[in-house]
Amino acid sequence: MDVLKPHEPPLPDFASTLCTMRGVKRVDVSLVEMDERTMSLKVVIEGPDIDFDFLKEHMGDMGAVIHSVDQVVVEG
Repeated sequence: MDVLKPHEPPLPDFASTLCTMRGVKRVDVSLVEMDERTMSLKVVIEGPDIDFDFLKEHMGDMGAVIHSVDQVVVEG
């Protein structure tokens, strides 16, 4: 996902908080670009049962917004 977030919380805290969500097993966050107020991130979240609406809400609580979902992998 392409995500825009403010500088706070720091990236390790942001990733750790996302990883506590039910159904999430792995979170990979990479900084793509940064300006004086925001960070553009590439966020990869893996898990067996991710609730996308709850994920958006959880990110929003930390001031982050999902700009796009760039890839989806589904296993049966």
